[in-house]
Amino acid sequence: HEEHRRMVRLVRVLLAEYAAYKRSRGLADMSDLEACGLALLRDATLSAWVQERLDARIRHVLIDEFQDTSPLQWHALHAWLAGYAGAGGGASGQRAPGVFIVGDPKQSIYRFRRAEPRVFEAARAFVVEALGGVMLACDHTRRNAPELLQVLNTVFETATQADEFSGFRAHTTELPATPGAAVFVLPRVLRPPRAARADAATEWRDTLTTPRHAPEEVLREREAALVAKAVHTLVATQQMRPADIFVLSRKRQSLRLVADALRAVHVRYAAAEDFELMAAIEARDLVALLDCLVSPQHKLSLAQALRSPLFGASDEDLVALAQQAVAGDWWRALFEIESASPALLRARTLLQRWSVDARTLPPHDLLDRIVSEGELRERVLATVPAEQRMAALEAISAVLGQALLLDGGRYATPFNFVRALKRRAIKVAAPTQTDAVQLLTVHGAKGLEAKVVFVMDADPEPKSAETATLLVDWPVDAAQPRACAFVYSEAACPPSLVSLLGAERAARQREELNGLYVAMSRARQRLVFSATQPRYQPPGASWWQRVEPLARRWPEVSDASGSSPAPVPPAASLRVPPRWQSAEAQTLPAQDDASTRAVPADTGATRLGQAVHRTLEWATPQPAPASIDLGTLAQAAALEFGSDAAEVGRLAGLILHSPECARFFSGPALRWAGNEVPVSADGEALRIDRLVLLDEAEGLVWWVLDYKLQHTPQALAAYHDQLLRYRCAVQAAQPGAAVRCAFVTGAGAVVEID
Repeated sequence: HEEHRRMVRLVRVLLAEYAAYKRSRGLADMSDLEACGLALLRDATLSAWVQERLDARIRHVLIDEFQDTSPLQWHALHAWLAGYAGAGGGASGQRAPGVFIVGDPKQSIYRFRRAEPRVFEAARAFVVEALGGVMLACDHTRRNAPELLQVLNTVFETATQADEFSGFRAHTTELPATPGAAVFVLPRVLRPPRAARADAATEWRDTLTTPRHAPEEVLREREAALVAKAVHTLVATQQMRPADIFVLSRKRQSLRLVADALRAVHVRYAAAEDFELMAAIEARDLVALLDCLVSPQHKLSLAQALRSPLFGASDEDLVALAQQAVAGDWWRALFEIESASPALLRARTLLQRWSVDARTLPPHDLLDRIVSEGELRERVLATVPAEQRMAALEAISAVLGQALLLDGGRYATPFNFVRALKRRAIKVAAPTQTDAVQLLTVHGAKGLEAKVVFVMDADPEPKSAETATLLVDWPVDAAQPRACAFVYSEAACPPSLVSLLGAERAARQREELNGLYVAMSRARQRLVFSATQPRYQPPGASWWQRVEPLARRWPEVSDASGSSPAPVPPAASLRVPPRWQSAEAQTLPAQDDASTRAVPADTGATRLGQAVHRTLEWATPQPAPASIDLGTLAQAAALEFGSDAAEVGRLAGLILHSPECARFFSGPALRWAGNEVPVSADGEALRIDRLVLLDEAEGLVWWVLDYKLQHTPQALAAYHDQLLRYRCAVQAAQPGAAVRCAFVTGAGAVVEID
């Protein structure tokens, strides 16, 4: 017992010494634990006691992803398992544990963590020779379709023949041929000629209205937009779940660009990496509100809080405050302004109450009261698109959580809490979304799979020569490295280290091919590559150059039925339409019954009409927003239906700005309006393009409107009869009410039908 206590004290001293050394040198936790584990298992004084404890407790050792093991980790494990080699039974004389090691050197992509694929070869030989184990190899998969494996086999067999890759054998699959399964490439983003770039660099830019765009960033954004468009095509027209799609990239920066592009086309996505809390606009709005409560003189924070969804003040409200303010005191102006808008009146009431609470309540209690009394979550949900709602709610919850977690919840006043949030780069876990496109790095995707995988940045810029490179020569069977040298510049490597630098470069090239293998083997049915033309061609073949000759062009797919699920338009608002429908109309299904309506032919005209219809639907919510970017809506609708964005915007603008149509979209006479209104006629489900209630000279009148881009839709009997059926259905639902109907043409004309 005394010996046992002495060993325990010694271990504690060692751990304390390692912890102190780590704090003084800033060492990583994992490296510290590995070094400590090696010391415990190899030290002559400690190893016997530690191995005896392991013998008494462990019967089986199962290690996965062994190809990512470093020499340091292997030596710690080998120091223990070597005691069972031959006929011995370890330090305790007991039976040796079962050892099961799984790994694939082709998937070793963690050299930045000092992973060494040769360790797997050494461990395999040790298990077979020293422990009497059996080596099992498998090149058969149950994941990838044969169409994908055909390309993968060709790529890596070619690399093997060129002495760029080793250890590869042709793969087979359990899956049968799958319709639609293939390897695709998106259009490559090309660089403009040097002359065009020089002309663009000399153009004058108004810094107040035109943001700065680096040429390289613009090209990467184009690639991200192509990926987002392809993803949107799969989700909107081929009924594929977003959760079945991965977007992979070498760098997180490309994933951030594709996240913005997916947000623009309203496709839900999820990023696996943690995000900075203050990067979320909802978190910044909430912190700005706290800031103006504890520091009313901060008018910028007050302006941000007023413009946030919590109050919804307009630019005109802020201008009125600025004009009212004396000596720039916006806080006083908010409480003194006479002709205040409803948004400012609401802000005045709530801010006065919360400013009193801020003097007595701790940060979390104050935030909880703000979120509850201000209906913050409900108002945020009503203003952000559906694909962003979960992230917005998570950002709000994260701010509340930090009020209890940041520095152990030590901040008792909102003032100190706000200052701590502003000066710290706090990262929180990204929200988990079950049905969303997963944005992952190639390293993060290892071990995962999806039906469709997009691989971005397949033709990257060649890396410049490394500086301050660490060269380590550590044979697997050696107890310590034979050489460890810092090289200031690879271009000026000392002659004595040239061979070691050559081995390092060869290992990098091998890991580059390993990364391609990992990326290609994640896909079950479809694999799609995208690339931007680099400024300079790299010395070796890129992923794009290896795959592009064997791949198919990505098809431009449009929705032939017109019934694809539509993305949520920007600035969508939650609203409950008045219950004008009859009881039978209120029980209609959410979508038309496909068996009772004919599917229109897929032509350019039909797709154009669907895109214009969608743009008008997005641009005319009730209540109408203060400002609408019709061009952005037209571009999103054109992308959904495969139409020309300029033509869609032109036709939608003609209708919205037509003097004949104006009363149906805005004005004091407009009492109610709805788009895609369901009605029932003789048991058949119908949908009205737009239904409005106008206060006219003769009284309240229901108007049934049907968008038809043709200039004379009334001349077609089928259109005429259909519109009359819509009017009869509304008349049946509103007995005694005045109901009129009309076509709205592409020229902005209103053609009433009697």
